[in-house]
Amino acid sequence: MCGGFTCSKNALIALNILYVMIGFLLIGVGVYARAASVVTNLPIVGGILACGVILICISMLGLAGAVKHHQVMLFFYMIILFMLFLIQFSIASSCLAVNAEQQQQFAEQGWKTVPPNLREQVQEKFLCCGFNATIENSNSVVASNEPSCVEVNKQCCMDSQDPKCHCGPCGPLLEDKINYAFKLCGGLGIFFSFTEVLAVFLARRYRNQHDPCYLPARAVFPHNYQY
Repeated sequence: MCGGFTCSKNALIALNILYVMIGFLLIGVGVYARAASVVTNLPIVGGILACGVILICISMLGLAGAVKHHQVMLFFYMIILFMLFLIQFSIASSCLAVNAEQQQQFAEQGWKTVPPNLREQVQEKFLCCGFNATIENSNSVVASNEPSCVEVNKQCCMDSQDPKCHCGPCGPLLEDKINYAFKLCGGLGIFFSFTEVLAVFLARRYRNQHDPCYLPARAVFPHNYQY
């Protein structure tokens, strides 16, 4: 009968297998978000990555507890999963609430943190120089902590006769990719976080149910009891 011990056990096992796949999906989305935005120091996207790893670990605990009907494992599974729900919901909501200006601030912080060789790769890939328009990007003068723009400027100004010609900043070129990464992480995080509440209630129900395969000692050895 659905709702009984066996049904609850199978549902909890299936849900945790789903969570393992979701964990890998969140990790994949986080990696893609970082690759798409190029700038690797986005703390909110990093939080989605961490949630994916933690969700996989918790799912393993839930699978073990469901298979063995282990009271202690199921108890810690419920507590940790509910805490993960709060964290994941907060992070996903933050991803959706961040506006374009804040996204650019996060990305610019990441740009300043990553090594110069990575910034040089970004400039060569998108044919841009510096992160925003405040960076001096002429052929002869660049900021001391910025990679040279000489090579990319040659490609940008290949057909130009203007001696002051230079590539534009990288920030505007990355804006759409950064926004897409935030929205994708936020949307998936919100959707999957609500299923974790279902898992908590299901684990609580399953934990309080009696295993029909386990017979009390009175049923096995009735002669040892005084009636």
